Amino acid sequence: MSKKTTRRTFVKSTAALGLGLWAAGGVSARPSRSALEEIGFGCIGIGNKGSEDSADANNTERHGSRVVAVCDIDDETLANDKEKFPGAKQFNDYRKMLEQMDDSIDAVTVSTPDHTHAVAALMAMRMGKHVYCQKPMTHSIEEARMMADVAREKKLMTQMGNQHTANPVLRQSAALIKAGVIGPVREVHIWTDRPVWPQGIGLKVNEPPTPAHVHWNEWIGPAKHRPYSDAYHAFKWRGFWDFGTGALGDMACHTVNMAYMALNLRNPTSVSATTDKHDGNCYPASSVIEYEFPELDGRPALKMTWYDGGKKPLHLLTDCPKSKDDNGRERIYSSGALLIGDKGKFFSPGDYGGESATTGLIVDGEFTQQLRLDLKAEYVRSPGHFMELTNAIRGNGKPVSNFDEYAGGLTETTLLGNLSVWTGKKIEWDASKMVATNMNDESVAKMVRHDYLNGFTIHA
Repeated sequence: MSKKTTRRTFVKSTAALGLGLWAAGGVSARPSRSALEEIGFGCIGIGNKGSEDSADANNTERHGSRVVAVCDIDDETLANDKEKFPGAKQFNDYRKMLEQMDDSIDAVTVSTPDHTHAVAALMAMRMGKHVYCQKPMTHSIEEARMMADVAREKKLMTQMGNQHTANPVLRQSAALIKAGVIGPVREVHIWTDRPVWPQGIGLKVNEPPTPAHVHWNEWIGPAKHRPYSDAYHAFKWRGFWDFGTGALGDMACHTVNMAYMALNLRNPTSVSATTDKHDGNCYPASSVIEYEFPELDGRPALKMTWYDGGKKPLHLLTDCPKSKDDNGRERIYSSGALLIGDKGKFFSPGDYGGESATTGLIVDGEFTQQLRLDLKAEYVRSPGHFMELTNAIRGNGKPVSNFDEYAGGLTETTLLGNLSVWTGKKIEWDASKMVATNMNDESVAKMVRHDYLNGFTIHA
């Protein structure tokens, strides 16, 4: 490396070149390492899921990266993790972290509540930082579109935290469906056991004094201010419209992922929801949401139905493999995906893309384990979800769940369902303009394009 070439310049230039390709057909890719110094990460949110993401970022042995700065609104979290990140500077406000540590940070992780994903990630991206952002990528459709555009414009390496995109069972399943194992797909059904947190109409929220170790204004970020409550921080915010994206936003980037990869489920033309109603504060206790997708690149038009809060397509699951409870009794999987084609059905149980023993093809009521099928379906074997990002930053390949080609579209599809949940009405959707064409509802427009308060913004 030339003495005139700085570490950060080298990271950016090699990432922009995108050198190297992932191997196909299920063959492991060989991670190519340059003599580049460690990738410096700044981690925004290091509690809960952020603890895993920051641990990945601080892995010099596997990823060749080190955490140089951490940001969290909870001083106790920072204090408890101080020994994990020796030498890393600590912050409560990610804006100060990025400004003060600009020269040391090459990439960031964003592992905060959904409503602050985009404001943090976009600031970092416009400063030239590569980004790993937890799912769902954003809180609004406009944010997802903007993050994809900025990643493309800046030639940044990005990855959404739906980590089972790297799962070989998920990838092979998607490849088999693409190869026509069940013929043209007409229906997709996805169900989840979420929510596993309190949500529903009339939920009571207590408002105790803000703990001294919590920086509440920084937690609220761009949202309308409201008093502190442990009903929001640190986990249960998912059930509130202002902060989370409900059961759909929490899990669809996982459970829809295999079908999305197989069928390119982007830009639906309409969505309609049947729910337990909501009060504008909390998401409903349960939802059934139906999407309509037009024909795309030879894939026929199809319908996808999402079920949460205990709802399931029971009439379609009678011939599917069952799980067993603690007493050995068979029961329908609490989460899963079922794809219905002209030649049969494809069953993928669980939240994250399937288990090899119970993922497979159903024809005339007979189940065949997918991984035993003698079919040639090429797929790309991942070196690891986070390693895809760090390899790409060094110029080797591109992460699969990147913002501009993959995750942005998946996030937009996911969040569109919540527009119908919000209104209780069918939404006719023009994806190119990001507008509902069948209604002129200001509240729907604000769901698509948020207002940002308290000095926060997604704009340059």
